[in-house]
Amino acid sequence: MGIFSKPRLRSLDRREDMPEGLWVKCPDCGALIHTLELKQNLHVCVHCSHHFLIDSRERIAMLADEGSFEETEAGLVSANPLGFAGYEAKTAALREKTGLDDAVISGRLTIDGQKAMIAVMDFKFFAGSMGSVVGEKITRAIETAIAEKRGVIIVSASSGARMQEGMLSLMQMAKTCGALARLSEAKLPYISLLTHPTTGGVTASFATIGDINLAEPKCMIGFAGPRVVKETTHQNLPPGFQTAEFMLEHGLIDAIVPRTKLRERLGSLLAYMMPQ
Repeated sequence: MGIFSKPRLRSLDRREDMPEGLWVKCPDCGALIHTLELKQNLHVCVHCSHHFLIDSRERIAMLADEGSFEETEAGLVSANPLGFAGYEAKTAALREKTGLDDAVISGRLTIDGQKAMIAVMDFKFFAGSMGSVVGEKITRAIETAIAEKRGVIIVSASSGARMQEGMLSLMQMAKTCGALARLSEAKLPYISLLTHPTTGGVTASFATIGDINLAEPKCMIGFAGPRVVKETTHQNLPPGFQTAEFMLEHGLIDAIVPRTKLRERLGSLLAYMMPQ
């Protein structure tokens, strides 16, 4: 009978007519979030506080005092020192697609009036992998900080060393750590922020040797992935293995800071740690 037939839901009709890209589904709680609301909340889910990935320029805009950021070492691009097949074409395509020169942006800025050098890795360029350009830009940022008496902030998001550059990529681990040792000798602070994901040679070098190591909630931090660790050790991994919360419990990081409070925390840390 007609009285028992179900009409189509009006909400479904409206969704079919909606423009693409207005709504994002949270991978944790499944809630639909309007892109404007998500942007206003710094790309953090308003329902469950899931932290979405953000790119390097969004990160800098979120942290820097208005108009204070000045990019340094722009224009450095990867060569192909090992003659890896297709590498130059791949990096050229990524530069065009992302608008980035490589997987990190560095520059001067102030945070709550505190002067610093910052280097922000970007996962959308070659999965944030560290090649010679990444290592060089981070090292030069540290050297500039020493010369200008600034603190250093490095924001990591990386799959590790870039295999297409082989040993030259692995050398960046030692080079960046050597520069940070000189920063420490100059009595200047280094704050490391680990975001999702931070793995491989980046975790094994500059990302985990900060004077203060911070992390965003629930981000993945590790050297090898959990599947590789499990297959190597032949053991079941503990709950929450390689999350920021697990690393905080085991002493690798000093604090977990939600994105909405990060700028305030960095400003207060720099004010406390900078030499007077």
